[in-house]
Amino acid sequence: MQLGVTIFLTDQSIHPVELAREVEGRGFTSLWLPEHTHIPTSRRTPAPMGDPIAEEYKRCLDPFVALAMAAAVTTTLRVGTGIALLAERDPIVTAKEVASLDHCSGGRVSLGIGYGWNIEELENHGGSKKTRRAVVRERVLAMQALWGEEAASFHGEHVQMEEAWAWPKPIQQIRGRRGVPVLVGGAPGPVLFEHIAEFADGWIPVGGAGVAAAMADLHVAAEKAGRDPSELTVIPFGTLPDQGKLDHYETLGITETVLRLPSASRDQVLRTLDSFAPFVPQP
Repeated sequence: MQLGVTIFLTDQSIHPVELAREVEGRGFTSLWLPEHTHIPTSRRTPAPMGDPIAEEYKRCLDPFVALAMAAAVTTTLRVGTGIALLAERDPIVTAKEVASLDHCSGGRVSLGIGYGWNIEELENHGGSKKTRRAVVRERVLAMQALWGEEAASFHGEHVQMEEAWAWPKPIQQIRGRRGVPVLVGGAPGPVLFEHIAEFADGWIPVGGAGVAAAMADLHVAAEKAGRDPSELTVIPFGTLPDQGKLDHYETLGITETVLRLPSASRDQVLRTLDSFAPFVPQP
């Protein structure tokens, strides 16, 4: 079982360069960063993790800036968003950021995406709860066209893009063309699994609860879309290590789990990393 870590990096936490070096040096496979552009003070949308909302949600670094710094000081560490809020992002600019990061890192990028729970935040970006899933779907498809085609266009309800050139392309090959793995975060459900089967490469179940019961539904959705279910990666996310839990995931065919680090100072983060050491596979 490969292990990655996720953390809210902020202006008050451990620095991304130091963290990346420590994570890679301890044998972890990947580093994943979340995204919130801002947190509206209205708090109309209850936080799924409970209110009052934790300070790190208000202060998190831009994930692509921080991941670029992490990639620059590592050689094998995979870097990813966990998760990027594509309903709040321009797809052409985001496609350029992701492709540039993959190019500069030597093909080490994964794009974890989600629909977003904070409706006020989404509305400030011109989005809505009603359209967010459809918007994310079209933005991913448009980004994949920019990555994978020499001259790409896209015409949907929410994204209109005339034929255009865009380089660099990602280094990685995904299902026969240039791209990066796209993994969708969220609770299991028919719309989520239909989207994963249509345009994504895997599922990020946050917390890891209920994974076993949902795997069959994910496989059915893949088969309905004409895809081999074994193509889809499942990465339980933001969990805490327990050998029994990790062993259970392995019986489901899961090969990577992402552990949660506290958004904290260097010393506290490194202590937590050290506590995970017994679970890290030895070379």
